[in-house]
Amino acid sequence: MIKIAPSLLAADFSRLGEEIKNVHENGAQYLHLDVMDGMFVPNISLGPNMIGSLRKVSDIVFDVHLMIMDPIRYIEAFAKNGADIITFHYEACDNHKEVIDKIHSFGIRAGMSVKPHTDAAVLKPFIPDLDLCLVMTVEPGFGGQKFMPEAMPNLEKLNGYIQESGRKIDLEVDGGINLENAAIVKEKGANVLVAGSAVFGAKDVAATVREFLK
Repeated sequence: MIKIAPSLLAADFSRLGEEIKNVHENGAQYLHLDVMDGMFVPNISLGPNMIGSLRKVSDIVFDVHLMIMDPIRYIEAFAKNGADIITFHYEACDNHKEVIDKIHSFGIRAGMSVKPHTDAAVLKPFIPDLDLCLVMTVEPGFGGQKFMPEAMPNLEKLNGYIQESGRKIDLEVDGGINLENAAIVKEKGANVLVAGSAVFGAKDVAATVREFLK
């Protein structure tokens, strides 16, 4: 079953509670929360306290995507502020198993992501421990970028690893996802679609969420 994860980065920050309620009531299963530190990516965004505030207004699954260096430093803060899933980047550290174990120690799901030009084969050793794999189809750091079809081999490769494992692991895709390319990434194995501008930038946000789910 396809899950839609609207990316809050593209929402109207003056009315976040309403924006979250709207997508959740119309079928969005996850809310994608991009965390950027200005070092791993050239942008700065949400922190744990803001996510904690949002947790008070919704029980939607918080899909927290850490685009930060040395992510283990902040796992506890995000876990205690309501994260249901924490995904970190393979490229952001060298203690991957330790980070996964730290996430699991708080009873939440652990994910790992790769940039478009990182070979997804690097994630294969971690498949037995992961709950989610995230393929970036843009360079991380900014919303509204154009979908990169050259990242599709990563999606296919990870789908193969997941099928071989026999485990129930979400395969998420993030970057330039819209109603035109949603079917393509689904065909390649993705079951969680992150969409920012395509959802929150739509004239009718609720109808767009429902259309994605079709």
